[in-house]
Amino acid sequence: MATHGEISMEACSPPLDEEIGKAAMVFHAQPRRKATGPKTWLIISDSGESRVEEVGRHSVMHKTGLPARDLRVLDPVLSYPSSILGRERAIVVNLEHIKAIITAKEVLMVNSNSPLVLQFVQDLQNRISNSNLAPQLVKGEESEMAIDVPLIAGPKSLPFEFRALEACLESACRCLESETQTLEEEAYPALDELTSKISTLNLERVRQIKSRLVAISGRVQKVRDELEHLLDDDNDMAEMYLTEKLLARSLDGTSFKEGIDNMEAEADDKNGFEESDEKESDGETAGESLPNIEELEMLLEAYFAQIDGILQKLSGMNDYVDDTEDCINIMLDDKQNQLLQMGVMLSTANMIINAGIVVVGLFGMNITISLFSAPEIKFWETVIGTIGGCVALYILSIGWGKKRNLLAL
Repeated sequence: MATHGEISMEACSPPLDEEIGKAAMVFHAQPRRKATGPKTWLIISDSGESRVEEVGRHSVMHKTGLPARDLRVLDPVLSYPSSILGRERAIVVNLEHIKAIITAKEVLMVNSNSPLVLQFVQDLQNRISNSNLAPQLVKGEESEMAIDVPLIAGPKSLPFEFRALEACLESACRCLESETQTLEEEAYPALDELTSKISTLNLERVRQIKSRLVAISGRVQKVRDELEHLLDDDNDMAEMYLTEKLLARSLDGTSFKEGIDNMEAEADDKNGFEESDEKESDGETAGESLPNIEELEMLLEAYFAQIDGILQKLSGMNDYVDDTEDCINIMLDDKQNQLLQMGVMLSTANMIINAGIVVVGLFGMNITISLFSAPEIKFWETVIGTIGGCVALYILSIGWGKKRNLLAL
C-alpha cells in the first residue's frame, strides 16, 4: 500500500506502444502556461519511494548546487533543445518529455500528469527496486553457503545517478521510436497511394506527413548530437560521477581530521617519513579519485546506437519521400508533355480548318464563274476535294512532327 505522498502507479497502467507516439505529440502541442510561485516537484529517492513537494527555485538551487541558468532549462514555459548537463552535485536532464535533476541520492522532476511522465516514473521505480533487491539476494545466499566455498563476483551495480540517467535515455528513446514507428505506418501507404492516384487529398496528407517527419528528425538529431558531444568530452562524463565525488568529499574530510590527530601525536623526528608516506598515499588517493568513465561511456554508446538507428529510419523515410516527389514530378511532366502534344495537334487541326474556311470564303464571293453554272456533281466534287485536301494536309503535318520526334505518338 502506498504511503502518504507516494504516487499510486497501479491506477496508471503503461500505455501501449502506439499510444505513446500520440501522447508525445499531444505533449509537444499543448499550450505553455506560465509558472507562478513554488513549483510542484516529484521527488524519487534512491530507495524507490516517491513524494510530491512544493519547492521554490532558491531551495532547489541550494539543494542541488545548480545555478539559475540550469534551472531555466527545465522551465516548461521556455523551449530549450535536448541537453544533458553534468554539474558538481547534480545532472540536469532535458530530453523530450523528461525534465529532471539527478543527484546522488534522488531525482527531482517537475510534476506532470502526462502519461509519458507517469510511465517513466514507474520504469524508474522498477529499475531502482530491482537494483536494490539484487544485493539483498546475494547476502541471503552468502549466509546459507559454507565459508570455504568461493563466491563468483557478479556484475557491478551502476550508481544511482547512472540508473536514473539510463531510465531517462530509455524513456526518451522509446518515445521517439514509437513516434517514428507510428509515422512510418502512416507514411508509406500514403506515399504509395499518392503515386497511384494524384489528388488534392493525397497531396495534403503527404504534406502533413512530411512536416511531422521534419519535426521528429530535428528532435532525434538534437538528442543524437547531445550524446555525441558527451562521448567526445571525457571531462563532461567525469562530472557525472556524483556518487564517487560524494564519497571522495567525505573521505577527504575524514583523512584531513586523521592527519591533524597524527601530526599532534607523532614525534618531530618522524615527520619526514610521515610526509613521504602521506605524499604516496595522497598520490594513490588522487589516482583512485579519477573516475573510470568506461561504464558511463558504454551506457551512452548503447543509447547513441539506438538513437542513430532511429535517425537512420527517419533518413530512409525522408529518402522515400524525396523519391516519391521525384516520381510525382516525372508523372506530372509526362502529363504536361501529353497536354502540350494535344495542344500541338489541336493547333494543327485549327490551322488546316482555317485553310478550308479560306477556300469556302473564296467561293462565297459575289463574282460569276463557270463553276456556278456547272452541274450539281461539280459542287460535291469541290466540297469533297476541299475536305480531303484538309485531311491530307493534317496527316502530313502530324507525320512530319512524328518523324522529327516532335510528337511522341
